[in-house]
Amino acid sequence: MTEPLYRLSISKLAPLLARGEVSPVEVTAQLLARIKERNGELNAYLTVDETGALEQAREAEARLGRGEASTLTGIPLALKDVMVTKGLRTTCASKILENFVPPFDATVVTRLRREGAVILGKANMDEFAMGSSTENSAYGPTHNPWHRDYIPGGSSGGSAAAVAADLCVASLGSDTGGSIRQPASHCGVVGLKPTYGRVSRYGLVAYASSLDQIGPITKEVRDAAILLNTIAGHDPKDSTSVPQAAPDYTAALGREIHGLKIGVPREYFGHGLDPEVEAAIRAALKTMDGLGADLIEVSLPHTEYAVATYYVVAVAEASSNLARYDGVKYGFRAEGKNLMETYLNTRTQGFGAEVRRRIMLGTYTLSSGYYDAYYKKGSQVRALIRKDFETAFQTCDLIACPVSPTPAFRLGEKVADPLTMYLSDIFTISANLAGIPGISVPCGFSSVGLPIGLQLLGPPFGEADILQAAYAFEQATDFHRRKPPF
Repeated sequence: MTEPLYRLSISKLAPLLARGEVSPVEVTAQLLARIKERNGELNAYLTVDETGALEQAREAEARLGRGEASTLTGIPLALKDVMVTKGLRTTCASKILENFVPPFDATVVTRLRREGAVILGKANMDEFAMGSSTENSAYGPTHNPWHRDYIPGGSSGGSAAAVAADLCVASLGSDTGGSIRQPASHCGVVGLKPTYGRVSRYGLVAYASSLDQIGPITKEVRDAAILLNTIAGHDPKDSTSVPQAAPDYTAALGREIHGLKIGVPREYFGHGLDPEVEAAIRAALKTMDGLGADLIEVSLPHTEYAVATYYVVAVAEASSNLARYDGVKYGFRAEGKNLMETYLNTRTQGFGAEVRRRIMLGTYTLSSGYYDAYYKKGSQVRALIRKDFETAFQTCDLIACPVSPTPAFRLGEKVADPLTMYLSDIFTISANLAGIPGISVPCGFSSVGLPIGLQLLGPPFGEADILQAAYAFEQATDFHRRKPPF
């Protein structure tokens, strides 16, 4: 083969492994060597499990030899460091969990291991998934492989950068307000947020429990469908997991989208949208039109309230979820003269500035006298946002729109301006509030060579439809074939 193994996608690598043309050990060793050589420039990984990965690769090789292989057997993957892994450090990019080694695997990890996938390590992220740039990590920011002076997006920035830079074959991220789709867009890869309840959250360290969802970040749309086939489905350990069988998500790939009604929300095209992003999205819509899709204008009238609603609901849930990090049960502990001072010192020293900010905002919104004015009102507006999508999907099959209002911005550019940073997720947040699936697929580049993503949103459990449309667009273009100069 002329192309290095680390450059291959799941769909290209799996047949080679199945036929014995290459071995899982060979692929894993090549990726570990590349990580050792190049991760220092990106800081995409926080933990690399070289010994464990090679051991898993040998097990995968034995499984292939016995004819017990699946599509993921021997495929080396990265995991966002917010999913617990038995015996492997899980930090959530926070000092407060710097030395935490979980005693069990998250359900998605269990399912990957069952298929014989190889876990290379844990990817960098914004601390406790709170951020849009992976600059909030206690262990330093991740750099965008297309241009290392720019952010990779967040909070799954390490996962997206690792895929784009060929430091893994694919990865899993988590998406609370755009944290899979936005970094996928900024790094020129595919990122899928499933419907809330489609993928188990058991073992996902919680940020906002009613919004968090795990999903794949991959080099191609087909790979996202392959990974979703493994991680989707009911899990009795997760009370929010929907008891509904998952279909084969690869089955719809390759079908025509002729006659598919694609809604274009008028609220997503206006003030604040970068002209280069708008041009790329308009060109992508023209491509979809050329493939036979019917483009129709739709309205999502409560979009303007999405950011405010999200930063009431999400921070309130974060305030509750992060109360467990107190220096008593596990994780970092700073001593004090008494119990209260121990709590105070542990949380002050253990949490970064953004996490402390969101805990304080959330505690305020839940406090006596303010609950009705903030959290209750936010929940009511959330219901209106969900209703907007229900109404729109009565006239269209899917919705197409930008992922982010701008291409990736420079590292440090928005750190001192939280509000501007929060507005980076204005086009992704609504899908989490409504619980619907969304995907980002590469659709263009800015004038300085930074990737731009097209977002496709579907009705609840419409993953197969958005994968079908994303695949049709991907096959009609070559954006996914371009590689960063890294």
